[in-house]
Amino acid sequence: MSRPSVWSALAGVELSIRYVQVGEWRTRVLEAGEGEPLVLMHGTGGHLEAYAHNIGPLSRRFRVIAYEYPGHGYTTHTTRDLELPDYVAHLDGLLDALGIGRAHLSGESLGGWLALKYAAAHPDRTGRVLLNTPGGTMATPEVMERIRSLSQAAADDPSEERIRARLEWLMADASSVTDELVGIRRAIYARPGFAESMRHLLCLQDPEIRARNLVSDDELAAVAGPALVVWTSDDPSGPAAAGMAMADKMPNAGFEVIKDAGHWPQWEQHEVFNALALEFLTGERG
Repeated sequence: MSRPSVWSALAGVELSIRYVQVGEWRTRVLEAGEGEPLVLMHGTGGHLEAYAHNIGPLSRRFRVIAYEYPGHGYTTHTTRDLELPDYVAHLDGLLDALGIGRAHLSGESLGGWLALKYAAAHPDRTGRVLLNTPGGTMATPEVMERIRSLSQAAADDPSEERIRARLEWLMADASSVTDELVGIRRAIYARPGFAESMRHLLCLQDPEIRARNLVSDDELAAVAGPALVVWTSDDPSGPAAAGMAMADKMPNAGFEVIKDAGHWPQWEQHEVFNALALEFLTGERG
């Protein structure tokens, strides 16, 4: 599948990118479209451009909000470890700052983990929940060490080689990692202070810290609204069975697999992902 450049994908989209103060965090936020709010949430060490190929199609039906967590992207760096309660509080504060009472949530990896935690804690503020290769229920030592080593190496030395290695780990097809995507991430990782920030973000790859942040069965049961777990044929974080188990423990959840994609199906198979997302989020499916 051809992947247009980020700005080619966004060229016809009326959008704004600005900074919103959420507590201590100067938070980078993209908004596009009108309608029910839909929040897009990236993964560990990520940034809002991960959703570049989805913002346009989704914004035709929704008010799309893509943002960067504390310590990530161009949001304020962190000098302390951040755990899931920190991310949940930040999302809650962002919705307040944007005047949003209730939103649909679509999260990838850490974003899916956050979406689950937020939906369980704030059911009154959560609409439909789309979980894209979500984290939060697995603690596989080999995967955690791989994420830690690749991510910190890329932050310590944001060379093209190290950044590309981190991004290629996410993909089923290495050619999905475009020169433009490498350049976007290099610019972020090369910012003064980002390497220290990354060390604190990666605390969730520590077994003890991760254990106390995992999504519990009770939290899954508390995700009352419609949910959809999307896994892939080539996800490096774990098997599809993990996603199926997650869906089974939620009262109103479905499960789908997207073929020929790794950890970023919204990027590698964006047309398939967008169709599936729109069908689910508009209520035409489940």
